Order: sequence, then C-alpha cells, then structure tokens
Amino acid sequence: MKRLFASTAIALGLMALGGTANAAECGTVTISNMNWQSAEVLANLDRLILNAGYGCEAELVVGDTVPTLTSMTEKGQPDIAPEGWVDLLPDVVQRGIADKKLVSTVEALSDGAVQGWWIPKYLADAHPDIKTIDDALKHPDLFPAPEDSSKGAIFNGPQGWGGTLVTTQLFKAYEAEKAGFVLVDTGSAAGLDGSIAKAYERKEGWMGYYWAPTALLGKYDMVKLEYGVPYDAEEWKRCNTVADCPDPKRNEWPKDSVQTLVTTGFAERAGPAMDYLKARSWSNDTVNKLLAWMTDNQATGEEGAKYFLKNNEDIWTKWVSPEVAEKVKASIQ
Repeated sequence: MKRLFASTAIALGLMALGGTANAAECGTVTISNMNWQSAEVLANLDRLILNAGYGCEAELVVGDTVPTLTSMTEKGQPDIAPEGWVDLLPDVVQRGIADKKLVSTVEALSDGAVQGWWIPKYLADAHPDIKTIDDALKHPDLFPAPEDSSKGAIFNGPQGWGGTLVTTQLFKAYEAEKAGFVLVDTGSAAGLDGSIAKAYERKEGWMGYYWAPTALLGKYDMVKLEYGVPYDAEEWKRCNTVADCPDPKRNEWPKDSVQTLVTTGFAERAGPAMDYLKARSWSNDTVNKLLAWMTDNQATGEEGAKYFLKNNEDIWTKWVSPEVAEKVKASIQ
C-alpha cells in the first residue's frame, strides 16, 4: 500500500512539474486589446484559451493598430496582436517580419476584412438581375433618395473615413449621378447604421457603403455588389483613394488582410501555445453573428468570448488538442 501511495505521489508530482514547466515555458503574455468590438472579443478569447488551456499568465493591454504594431517591431511588446490590420501599416509590418522581430501566425479573419457597396438580401432576392454596381445603377427607382424620391440614393459613411473617400470616388467613376443617383452623407456611424436599420425594418430599397465583420451585418442580411472589373492596384493608389483626384476609374475594392502577429521573442518561448495561434482563424459570418449577440446583450469582450466558447465548440475545438479543449471547457463552467 505504501508503494502504491508512493507511486501515486510520484505521478502527481510529475504531472505538477509538467504543468509548471508549461506555464514557465509560456510565461507572462501581453495581448493587445484594440478598441473595436471584433478585436476586443478576439483578444479576450486568446486570453481565456492561453490561460486555461496552456497555463500562460496572459493579460490584456490597451492597444490600437499603429502604436501596437510599431511597438511590437521596435520594442518587442506587447507579445500578441490578435487582429492586426496589416494593410494599414504595411511598411512597418514588412520590416518587422524581415528583421525577424515579428511573426505572422495566421489570417485572423479567414475571409479578410471586406468593404464595398451593399444592398439588402430581400431586394437582391427579388431582383436576381442585380449583381454588380452597374446593374444597381440601372434602377434608381429601387433605391429612392430620402429627400427626393425621383432620384436614387447611395448612402455614404461619415467624413474622415477612408471608406467614405473611396465611395465618393467610385460614385464618380461609375457615373452614378448621370444614372440618376445622389450621394447621401449620413453624418456619423450611427447615422449610417440607422439608415440600414430603417430600410430593413420597412423592407425598403437601400444601397451604400459598409464593411464586415460587424454586428450590424450579423443582424441584417446584406449582399455585397460586384464591381464588374478586376482590382487594379496602381489605379487604386493613384486615384480611388485620393480625394482631389478628378478622374477615378472603376475598380474592385480590395480585401484587407487581417493577421495575428506575435513577437519573435514570444514565438520562441510559447511552445504548444503557438500551435493554437497558428490555427485560430474565424470567418466573417461567425464574427458578424457573435458581434450581433454582443450588441443586443450589451456584452463585454470577455462575455462575448465566453459565449462563443460555450456555443461554438464545433469551431474552436478544431484549433486546439482534445486535452486543451477539456481544460478550456472546465474553465468556463
């Protein structure tokens, strides 16, 4: 019996040592908690899984795209940027990877971040001939302007947004004014959201600028219009994104690459946690639905992450080993 107790004690001791080794290997981890909804919930999701599943001591730090990615490249902190919009800072990210200061582990958004002109799905279903911007511009009567129903409307974002600038240039490029349309300034993010919600609740026509992933597209089913032309990077840079360029050409709106970035220092010590960070990627549809739930329930990033873990085991358990999955499940009971 003593021999049995001794063997059990040794086994438990080895297990404890193994747990301690894993925790020490991963160590303290800083995760950038950026100030928009999808980034916030992803940062909290990483914190929960790294702590419960891999024995890390992960903590969130306040961040935003430019300061976070710059600091990771120059100072090696924070350790992880879960949702890095690398196209907003391409030179810094490319330099960081080339200098072996940064590692890109995975496309955080498997579909990429999507911007463009959208119409409600109920309208697309009723008019299957409308697939492109040109198709929609043939029907100003389906998208009546709020101030003059004899004209069609294209709703734009607030001043200062990059998407607002591009929409203004595409309005010129597709000669929307000649087609009988006006460009509507919604004044604010709330004004833009409100215009979609109002149209959707009344089942009215709506066309305009929006992006994904967002809570609103998780609540209202929208269809993105096609552009009818391939993406031209040089033209995009020359005129589609330049406010005072007088002669923009038709162009496809490129997807933004949204990657998870980690510092090389963390990548070298992370051990099995890196397997998770190389696998953790989710679709815009998944994120849209989660953000819609968070908005409807006024949920925090941590609450959203726990809700996702409890209700989407079919998705996240594919990112981790069965042993890690059980630890995570136990932590959120």
